[in-house]
Amino acid sequence: MLEDHPAGDDSPDQERGANGPGAARSAPLTPDLELREVRRGTKPGSRYVRLTPKRDLPFRRVGEGEFQATEVAIRPRTGLERFWRGFKRIVVGAPLATSELDEQKISKVKALAVFSSDVLSSSAYATDEILLVLVAAGAGALSHSIEIAVAIGILLGIVTLSYRQTIRAYPNGGGAYIVSRENLGDVAALTAASALSVDYILTVAVSVAAGIFAITSAFPELHPYSVELSIAVIAFVTLANIRGIRESSTIFAVPTYAFILAFAALLIGGFVRIILDPGLRAPIPASAVPAGSAALGPFLLLRAFASGSAALTGTEAISNGIPAFKKPESQNAATTLMWMALILGTFFIGLTVLAHQLGVHHADQISVPAQVAKTVFGRGPIFYVIQAATALILLLAANTSYADFPRLASILAKDKFLPHQFTFRGDRLSFSHGIFVLGLAATALLIIFDADVDRLIPLYAFGVFVSFTLSQSGMVVHWLRLREPGWKSSIIMNAVGAAATFVVALIIGGTKFLNGAWISMCIMVLLAVAFAAIYRHYQSVAEKLEVEPPVEPLPAPAVTSERGRGRAILMPVDAVNRAVLHTLDFARSLSGNVTAVHITDELEEGEALRERWDRTVPDTPIVIIESPYRSFVAPMLTYIDMIDRADPGAYVTVVLPEFVPAHVWQGWLHNQSAGRLKRALRSRPNTVVINVPYHLPT
Repeated sequence: MLEDHPAGDDSPDQERGANGPGAARSAPLTPDLELREVRRGTKPGSRYVRLTPKRDLPFRRVGEGEFQATEVAIRPRTGLERFWRGFKRIVVGAPLATSELDEQKISKVKALAVFSSDVLSSSAYATDEILLVLVAAGAGALSHSIEIAVAIGILLGIVTLSYRQTIRAYPNGGGAYIVSRENLGDVAALTAASALSVDYILTVAVSVAAGIFAITSAFPELHPYSVELSIAVIAFVTLANIRGIRESSTIFAVPTYAFILAFAALLIGGFVRIILDPGLRAPIPASAVPAGSAALGPFLLLRAFASGSAALTGTEAISNGIPAFKKPESQNAATTLMWMALILGTFFIGLTVLAHQLGVHHADQISVPAQVAKTVFGRGPIFYVIQAATALILLLAANTSYADFPRLASILAKDKFLPHQFTFRGDRLSFSHGIFVLGLAATALLIIFDADVDRLIPLYAFGVFVSFTLSQSGMVVHWLRLREPGWKSSIIMNAVGAAATFVVALIIGGTKFLNGAWISMCIMVLLAVAFAAIYRHYQSVAEKLEVEPPVEPLPAPAVTSERGRGRAILMPVDAVNRAVLHTLDFARSLSGNVTAVHITDELEEGEALRERWDRTVPDTPIVIIESPYRSFVAPMLTYIDMIDRADPGAYVTVVLPEFVPAHVWQGWLHNQSAGRLKRALRSRPNTVVINVPYHLPT
């Protein structure tokens, strides 16, 4: 049998100075960390005591009233839980502790695959979009594609140099939202956040649709199944990112570098063939878009420029994801940004020139890179290798959004503009909720627009250039405000970037408005309004729950049992607020032996809560449990089990604080941890669960 020491080492009469020298504090209910197992010896009547190895204990003591949950504490309890845990380990991988976060950081080589796959892949379809617009003015207008590509290349250089300034100023991550909020205010920040959110979702949809188009260009018989294939790809990329950024970078590194080599081979081979055979021309495919008779005016040229500017989407990803780099983070990020820009500029302009020299036209069922590869290498093995590499980079370009959108959503959630659930890191330290939402939103777009790149592109790019403009404008204010060393040259660069991207945003919005850009604009407005509404709700709840300083300590509880202390009661808490104090008042009306339990994945945050708790309720102990695997219910259940060993068979009473929002629909904005714990305790024998609701005033 198991024999435990009496729970807790503290004396019931231990003094605490938080409420003066006379404030008595009861001993917290703490688990015994030295379990003894009595076993029979080999000789009759002999027995010996075996201590449970420390590695098999569910908690480690890290301080007075502070424990750290081990992996033992989150072990499955039922057959169904064991099956689910085994399935997740196979599909997702073993859980990672929060302390392993630094080990998940990536090198420049892998970062190029994670953060640049989107922008590099755009070189495979941006030329296509330019030709689609220009052909409306006749085949002769296609010659202007080179001028437009060079202009976009110059814009790429401006944006890249501007974002290098941002990386320098914000070494911990300087996305458009962070820069805008710090320098331009909440309205600009929410505009940037909504623009980036729309862009990230569209990036996934456009990249996957373009990748499937590359596949159907090689295998036309698959064209009717474009939507189904797109959904399958999104499911794969979503799962890969749930496994964590380090693992996803390993998965996606090979396709990214395969594309770089294949595309470089395409350009080199193409220019060599043209030099050797100046008269080489690509055959016009049957599905080519017929030439129109529209006038080649400034509007058409600007519209072609706007379509080709989709090549720049994703340029901001590296400045957003600086924390994911190995040290020195900002220096590695700046280097990777330059690599990315040089490769993109070379590929995009090179392909456009090559397509012009070969007389390539935009076609519905075969892409420009496929036409070039077919003309240069024929429909042989090299053609299929290039198509495979192009398809893979396009399909996996969605990974850039998966790296950045969940991180943006977590920042918005910390600032109370999104539900708190978006701050949660899953088993593999990835922001699981943001990953799932991104996958679902992109899937919906692909279904609505039938996975058609030409229908999705008009929605694209406006949001990203809005965020570019706000980010660079924020940097101008940043340099004016701080005037750090070298600020004069930096402010010129960011001002040029802000002006250039603002003009491009106007061009895209004006030329693509009726073609679908209005949809992106409406969604951006709706998202910004939703962010503001969520923030107002959280602020209202915080004001109604706030305990105004100075806080008078709660009076000591009355003796409620003939034993002097009453039945032991556990009370999970997450803050010191009106709802918690209301519940504590009720718990102490039942017993004077109440222990508060706070489970956290950040010990510093737990220490801050303890300090405030000791000032407010000095005679009620609190136990802090650090949960390295970010689980709440499992460590709480294990803690209760270990407390229960001190008095097997006795009832365990758990009192749960629960605040009730004024409106039912507001419930989804809050973590439902109390409800999950209550459901888990329902099947536990000898357990009494009491919910104490605190109704928020309207």
